[in-house]
Amino acid sequence: MSRHTSLKVGGPADLFAIPEDAADLQRLIAQLSSAGLPWMAVGRGYNLLVKDGGIRGAVVSLEKFDRIESQGDGRIKAEAGAENLAVVKFGQKLGLGGIGFISGIPGTIGGAVRMNAGAYGEGILERAVCITLLRNGEIREFCINELDYGYRRLSLEAGDILISVLLKLEERDPELTEAEIGTDLELRRTKHNVGFPSAGSFFKNPRGQAAWRLIDAAGMRGATVGGAGVSELHGNFLVNRGGATAADFLGLAEKVKAAVFTSCGILLEEEVRIVGEDL
Repeated sequence: MSRHTSLKVGGPADLFAIPEDAADLQRLIAQLSSAGLPWMAVGRGYNLLVKDGGIRGAVVSLEKFDRIESQGDGRIKAEAGAENLAVVKFGQKLGLGGIGFISGIPGTIGGAVRMNAGAYGEGILERAVCITLLRNGEIREFCINELDYGYRRLSLEAGDILISVLLKLEERDPELTEAEIGTDLELRRTKHNVGFPSAGSFFKNPRGQAAWRLIDAAGMRGATVGGAGVSELHGNFLVNRGGATAADFLGLAEKVKAAVFTSCGILLEEEVRIVGEDL
């Protein structure tokens, strides 16, 4: 899985499957279920830490779910594997905007929806009308008012696979959207271009706090465990400085959490998704 995650760590999966579309996915999950094989779905491997022992069963990649289409009335439908920036630019061509804040967030719209990604006080689910899931073998649509979500979270049932999201955007001058994209990309280039493989922000921001400030105050910027390190550029980015293992990242995360708790009494919570088995 080190070849399929942005952190470049992770042991092997027993199977790695790439379905073509929703119908193909539905058949695949039915076959895996009938064979009694466990499975988990992934996007492009951002915001994901796979342990060194790897993943038993199948990893289902949604990388081919990248279609985006207009639904009229300011609405666009994006499949889970579509890149965030591609979704923003698709809306821009239609004179629609309001989601420029995800332009510089690496990864896919599926991952953004699953964690209600956002920036500057906004979250992507505030723009969502409904989502389409594969649940218990059936493809079903759920309106946003049927969902339980909040800051950096969307609560779904175990086994749910997000297929697509329907977004309601606002009319916006494409040049204004272009300016928003440029500003966001430049901000992330200067603040988040850490020079090593990372998963983006490793910890959630506690309410009213910035995780990187707490990490800095605890003296952990630049701290290392094995090949994993706290970025010198941004304290909330844990990076692979070369040859890191998942165990290095997990050890470093615990070291950071302990230091922050000692410093200010706040226990940080991981934003990255941690999966798999220890070696």
